[in-house]
Amino acid sequence: MPNEPNPPVEAAVPAASLQHEQATRLPLQRLFRALTMKQRERVSAFTLAELLVSVGVLVLLTVLATQLLNNAATIMTLGHRQMDADSQARELFDRMAIDFAQMIRRSDVDYYLKSSTTANDCRLCNRQRGNDQIAFYSTIPGWSAITGAQQGPVSIIGYRINVSGTTLSNRLERLGEALVWNGATSDTRSDGRPASVIFWAPLNPWANLTTNPFDIIGRDVFRFEYYYLLKNGDLSSTPWYATSSVRGMQDVSAIIVDVAVIDSKSRVLLSNSDIAGLAEDLADYSGQAPGGSLAGWRATLDGNMTLPRPALSSVRLYERSFYLSSASLGSP
Repeated sequence: MPNEPNPPVEAAVPAASLQHEQATRLPLQRLFRALTMKQRERVSAFTLAELLVSVGVLVLLTVLATQLLNNAATIMTLGHRQMDADSQARELFDRMAIDFAQMIRRSDVDYYLKSSTTANDCRLCNRQRGNDQIAFYSTIPGWSAITGAQQGPVSIIGYRINVSGTTLSNRLERLGEALVWNGATSDTRSDGRPASVIFWAPLNPWANLTTNPFDIIGRDVFRFEYYYLLKNGDLSSTPWYATSSVRGMQDVSAIIVDVAVIDSKSRVLLSNSDIAGLAEDLADYSGQAPGGSLAGWRATLDGNMTLPRPALSSVRLYERSFYLSSASLGSP
């Protein structure tokens, strides 16, 4: 076979020349790489405007989150306050329902009620300005605060707002003074009347009580008002329409009670004199339809510009009707 020609051999490059070119190229490559890295660093960094915008957005989100939490806390606080007031009014009305249902309704029994004038069976009845008072005999059993350990089947039940000027002032209290049957004891009440059951004496449960048979039943109730639904369909502040006599509440179909409640946290914003003055500003019943008194009270609260608004806005108003049962313990 003929010999194939050998490929041409490149001329040998002198080693000194190659080393010189590499030595020249390396500094240029390093400079290029350094410039490229600086450009990359310059491109990936944040500008001052971007930082300001980012900080502003972060502050705005923080403020919005804080306001959201504050609003949620405020709503929860108001909700708890309203729940406390609702619970207190419910307990009060439940207790009143039991007491009114057991009221002794006889024509020979004396009462302590609100009315336009006195009567032979309500000798201490009169017009009551501001907070009302009510007292009556009831078949609610209890312990006598006078005789100590004796339990009686009949009690004097009463409701009024405390005006003592102490820490109990401007709170609704309940009187529950049990009486023993006539002849069972020779003890006398602090006003000189027998501690036994006696219906025909003028009933004045608030006079000269040396013991304290009262219990605070509405610690945040500062306004107490009531009126009557008569059997002829009229609403009145007097418990009769046929004759000027209570006659065992025979003319009364129901007792309607209105109360105003301010929760304990809002109460601390007001002094005792502020609360007493506010109670006087809430007008007495004057012939309005059911709910009319509460509407007038709410208008008075909304128009008050002297007391702190947070306290006034926390006042809750309630009304309930208590229908009376038939006459108890028989009729004479």
